[in-house]
Amino acid sequence: MKAIMYNFNIWVKYRDEEKFVLEIEEKLKNSGFTVINKTEHYFPKQGYTGLWLLAESHCAIHSFPEEDKIYIEISSCVKRYFDKFVEELKLLDE
Repeated sequence: MKAIMYNFNIWVKYRDEEKFVLEIEEKLKNSGFTVINKTEHYFPKQGYTGLWLLAESHCAIHSFPEEDKIYIEISSCVKRYFDKFVEELKLLDE
């Protein structure tokens, strides 16, 4: 097995974190990823960070409501899951 990692990141327009987290989780599962664990933190004044540990690597989001932005990053060693998820992410920014 060759060691290859696929990485992608994107900024999208800010959304309600709770709804957005559910949307990301759905997109991860629909893309074929296996979620092993999730950790998250809501910052006291504003903002959110979430990290999904995947059997195929990881996904992270960071919200910046003061700038009306959310940063999303995905890394994976499974190209077909990665490609499907990235296509879904690109639709969020339209």
